[in-house]
Amino acid sequence: MFTKNAKAPERCRHPHRSYKKKKPLPHTPWKYLMNCPLVRKCFGLQLRSIEEPAGGAGGGVPAATCYDAECARTEAWLDENQEFVHDYFLRKATRQVVDAWLVSHATPPSAELASPSRAGSGATTPVRKISAHEFERGGLLKPLVTTVDGTPTFLGDQPHAAPSRPQRRSRHELRQLDEKELIFELVKDICNELEVRVLCHKILQNVSILLDADRGSLFLVQGEKAASPHPQNGRCLVSKLFDVCSKSTPEQMEQLEEIRIPWGSGIVGYVAESGEPVNIPDAYKDERFNHDIDQQTGYKTRSLLCMPIKDINGEVIGVAQVINKQNDGPFTANDEKVFASYLQFCGIGLRNAQLYERSQLEVKRNQVLLDLARMVFEEQSTIEHMVLRILTHTQSLIRCQRVQVLLVHEASKGSFSRVFDLEAGDETEPGTPRTSPYESRFPINIGITGYVATTGETVNIADAYLDARFDPSVDEGTGFKHNTILCMAIKNSEGMIIGVIQLVNKFDELLFTKNDENFVEAFAIFCGMGIHNTHMYEKAITAMAKQSVTLDVLSYHASATLDDAQRLRTLRIASSAHFSLHELEFDDIQMSDDDTLTACLRMFLDLDFVERFHIDYSVLCRWLLSVKKNYRNVTYHNWRHAFNVAQMMFAILTETQWWKIFGELECLALIIGCLCHDLDHRGTNNSFQIKASSPLAQLYSTSTMEHHHFDQCLMILNSPGNQILSHLSSDDYEKVVKVLEDAILSTDLAVYFSKRTSFIELVEQERSVTAEWGECEQRRGLLRAMLMTACDLAAITKPWPVERRVAALVAGEFFRQGDLERQNLNLTPIDLMNRDKEDELPAMQVKFIDTICMPIYEAFAVLSPSLQPMLDRVKSNRAHWIELSNNDKNDYMDKEPERDKSSLSSHVEDTDTYEGDSSGAVSLSSETNFKYENLENPVVGLLANNALALTNQGKFNNVNDVN
Repeated sequence: MFTKNAKAPERCRHPHRSYKKKKPLPHTPWKYLMNCPLVRKCFGLQLRSIEEPAGGAGGGVPAATCYDAECARTEAWLDENQEFVHDYFLRKATRQVVDAWLVSHATPPSAELASPSRAGSGATTPVRKISAHEFERGGLLKPLVTTVDGTPTFLGDQPHAAPSRPQRRSRHELRQLDEKELIFELVKDICNELEVRVLCHKILQNVSILLDADRGSLFLVQGEKAASPHPQNGRCLVSKLFDVCSKSTPEQMEQLEEIRIPWGSGIVGYVAESGEPVNIPDAYKDERFNHDIDQQTGYKTRSLLCMPIKDINGEVIGVAQVINKQNDGPFTANDEKVFASYLQFCGIGLRNAQLYERSQLEVKRNQVLLDLARMVFEEQSTIEHMVLRILTHTQSLIRCQRVQVLLVHEASKGSFSRVFDLEAGDETEPGTPRTSPYESRFPINIGITGYVATTGETVNIADAYLDARFDPSVDEGTGFKHNTILCMAIKNSEGMIIGVIQLVNKFDELLFTKNDENFVEAFAIFCGMGIHNTHMYEKAITAMAKQSVTLDVLSYHASATLDDAQRLRTLRIASSAHFSLHELEFDDIQMSDDDTLTACLRMFLDLDFVERFHIDYSVLCRWLLSVKKNYRNVTYHNWRHAFNVAQMMFAILTETQWWKIFGELECLALIIGCLCHDLDHRGTNNSFQIKASSPLAQLYSTSTMEHHHFDQCLMILNSPGNQILSHLSSDDYEKVVKVLEDAILSTDLAVYFSKRTSFIELVEQERSVTAEWGECEQRRGLLRAMLMTACDLAAITKPWPVERRVAALVAGEFFRQGDLERQNLNLTPIDLMNRDKEDELPAMQVKFIDTICMPIYEAFAVLSPSLQPMLDRVKSNRAHWIELSNNDKNDYMDKEPERDKSSLSSHVEDTDTYEGDSSGAVSLSSETNFKYENLENPVVGLLANNALALTNQGKFNNVNDVN
């Protein structure tokens, strides 16, 4: 029990706040408070004791809250100690608790319908509970309101906060005014009212005051202006404000049933149709008067004055009617005059209110369509989920008995591949919610759906049995009868008909209206895009699955066999000196394929990669065999070229001791990159792939072949039995892959040109590779990229016989590409690949050396004197090409251009006459007679002249004669 004068326990006090003495809790207050279900619920705590482990004794759902006597006393104490509760809430309440409090105090449960969940299938997606028919009631919809979070909605039950208005004068005060003042006051009362429901009520009450009538009614015009054979679709008069007296309120009138009067029927219908007022002194003597109304209400109508309400254009938009003048006399001619004058203002105000309401309706309509669009595009995983959402939301929106979605057969536009359907009541079936719709439950009236599928026209039928396209046999034996039908085509974003949506039998025996058509048409657009996207998604998933299977198969066949790996494993590995791997003038002409493989193993062993990175020797053997297997049997860019590039990288790293600058991880990536840099090369360059619009060119927009080589490299590295990097840590693996990608992409001459200027400037500044380079990622990156190009073009640095032999191979591959361009693409190949201009190749080779090769090898000769022999052989080979050029065409070059041998940049300006592209291509400008465009890493040596092996008097043998 609480004691009135008990002190609050000290432990309840916050160190930075002072409290008045409050009534304490019994026992231990804090522990009790924290375990009280009421308090824990208020502050978002789980309903379990402090000592109880998470999940409760059974690990299940906490028990339901029980409000016993102790809880009641706790709540009473909290009520009496508001300051403590307030402070405790500020210090302890979480953001989730605050959000929950706002929602619970500002949004009624029904408003949750306006926030459909984004998770799950279409079957579990909440449906917006509003009918399209609501948009046709003009003036009778609930107003648009706003929730606490600012979201506009018209579905909740929130009371509409009407803007404050000046207080109206009393009926007695109004009666004291003269006629003009009275009309002025009544016009002021309605001029700012924009809510049709309230405005109509005010008009009636003001008219009753103005004419001293007992009560009145107001009818608004609805429907199309054009005559229609169907009353529901034609014009009519609708009212919920019937028999409004001085004490009536808009809320009371809202509870009454809607009254609909056909156009031209009765006194009200006559006034609306004719536009003329009717003044009847004795209603029972007029044959147009309906006596049934008095019998139902018990009210006796004596006199009656009925007058049209017109807008500024003279169109009848409503009819106002007043009944029974207070003095039991008839309505006079002056009453008609006053009534007509006032209704002129009423017509303007009513039209403005209707326009305002229409704008509100458009906002609501847009809300509905946005919800539908979100629903359609929210989940497009399968066509079943998509169609189920369409059916569910369409049936809820249009309020009809059946909805069908029929997907058109691609081969025959008049038939359907699949038919999905939903019937009213399906969503209320017990059991697990459906994740896919029913299929083909109901017969198809192929006459109507087929007509829509072939023509794309919308069909709105008021009576199916009166339409010749309808087949009555579909109803036989089903217990169902087609009455009204709305059928519309579903089109994709390209305007092609991909399906048909059909709605059958609108509720309440109503006809499908133009408003329904507008909704379904807008919805069908979203549905068409959704179905089309789902089809594309399913095709993409299928294609990805096929691709995955294909990659698995290719990966299996791309890998070397275990037997071959075991055989290589047993071979003796000769020394580096035996293979001359450290020599810059290395030549593989005498080596067998097994020798090249064992030489690669020797490079891995000498660089200590096997021990340092725990590479399984058998896996390394199989990986090397797999790499060799994935090189195509093309003339030049084959396994032998990759092996020579790797050997040159090995020789430079060991000769210059630059492996200390890069570190073991980067050296490993460089050797792997050299061996894999031309994997799956097709004997054609990037330019050819782009011209031919090959799948590779569509896959990679820049550095086409280089990206493909890198992807092939990763595929082999990740294939079972070839994972030589499997023992690296995740960080080391990521670094190796990054360096590997940069290395392979650097073999694109476009990348080379983009980096060469920065590299040469750095070389001129530093003049040598120091330990500081190893600490700078930018410098190491530049050095790695230039090394890849230097190794890729290294044939130009070999002795003349080697260079001459390699040039024959390159020329043969280029001529083959030129033949393909001429035959398959109908293009004239560039000079370099044109067999008809092979006599110009020696001169083009000289230009290539001067522009591309010489600057990079001069830079490396400066960085390391041990690389000077490479530059010397480049100059020697250049002299040989000049000699060949002079032999073929003595007046081609009178003398060798003089060059400043002391300057690294003496040739850099020559690049101004070259154009580089993403294919690794370069070309001379129009100033020269030599085109060198579209050249992809030609390992320089580009002569051909049908022959490169020198014979008598400097003549050449045919390329085919060269081994």
